[in-house]
Amino acid sequence: MTLANFFTLESRDGEARTGRLATPHGVVRTPAFMPVGTAGAMKGLHWREVRDAGADIVLGNTYHLMLRPGAERIAALGGLQQFTGWNGPMLTDSGGFQVMSLAQLRKLDERGVTFRSHIDGSSHELTPERSIGIQRLLGSDIAMQLDECVKLPAERTDIERAMRLSLRWGERSRRAFESAPHGFMLFGIAQGGDVPELRRASARGMVDTGFHGYAIGGLAVGEPQAVMLAMIEEVVPILPRDRPRYLMGVGTPEDMLEAVARGIDMFDCVLPTRNGRHGMAFTRRGPVNLANARHADDPRPLDEESSWPATRSYARAYLHHLVKSGETLGAMLLSEINIAYYQQLMRDMRDAIVQGSFERFREQTRAGWAQGDITPR
Repeated sequence: MTLANFFTLESRDGEARTGRLATPHGVVRTPAFMPVGTAGAMKGLHWREVRDAGADIVLGNTYHLMLRPGAERIAALGGLQQFTGWNGPMLTDSGGFQVMSLAQLRKLDERGVTFRSHIDGSSHELTPERSIGIQRLLGSDIAMQLDECVKLPAERTDIERAMRLSLRWGERSRRAFESAPHGFMLFGIAQGGDVPELRRASARGMVDTGFHGYAIGGLAVGEPQAVMLAMIEEVVPILPRDRPRYLMGVGTPEDMLEAVARGIDMFDCVLPTRNGRHGMAFTRRGPVNLANARHADDPRPLDEESSWPATRSYARAYLHHLVKSGETLGAMLLSEINIAYYQQLMRDMRDAIVQGSFERFREQTRAGWAQGDITPR
């Protein structure tokens, strides 16, 4: 059975592309970066700031939300959008990443995964069917199949076992999703680690199953950037051109720029807010560590040319003071600045693709990062 397509491909420049993904809660412009609100909230930020920065869609975490406050409770309260106050599209991951990151708390077999809660030690089973059921209760616009993600480096036998299991789980996830209302979407996930032939086999199997969109998982988990980009190049030519492509858990601005050049449409990552909480700002001149003493007497802003008020208004000396003092405001401002930079990067890439100047934009952006931050005053 062919699933409906809600993605419109609008422009192409080389492999880079722009599009529009129509969801029940609004349109997502691609390339798109999805800020991560793991437990239904953005750490240190109000939804208003996330929206004003330009985000069309955010991400929530199935594993964490099923443990607290519970999918059934969220459903009874009207679903994620009404519960959280975010009135736009939401994607939920399947819990598959926790299969890897919480390995000491789980048991995995063909049926699914049994987790021991990191909160209270209680036992929970997560099967492909249960994962889809939870995501339907949450009411997310885009659900993800349950998969097994293997941390790299790993033995080929382990990578292939997880890839084959993920394909079988993808088929079960697809069947479980068939009763979802029209307009809601399910994305499949290609696995295969750093082994090209396994990546290709996974992509072909995923396409044979058929999904609304296609994700590449199991990258940015310890491998060099060159390996990540090589795996994207193996998978993308196999995926349907008229469906969205999502690179999961990525990443740095450079990772995203290079992935868009290879045909990726969607990203998510905790880096902008996590690094912001630890004193790191992302700028057009590259990352800036505000904890560094060289900022202590500098009255200049992070970037006087930025369109985002906090980036061009607050003195580096003040941001340094907030970071060194452990003030909550410092983490909030830098998280806000980083989310705004990521969204500006997405806008600039979309504009460059439409104008047919993506390669020039790519070169200029990389040159700006390589130039580095302004000289200390």
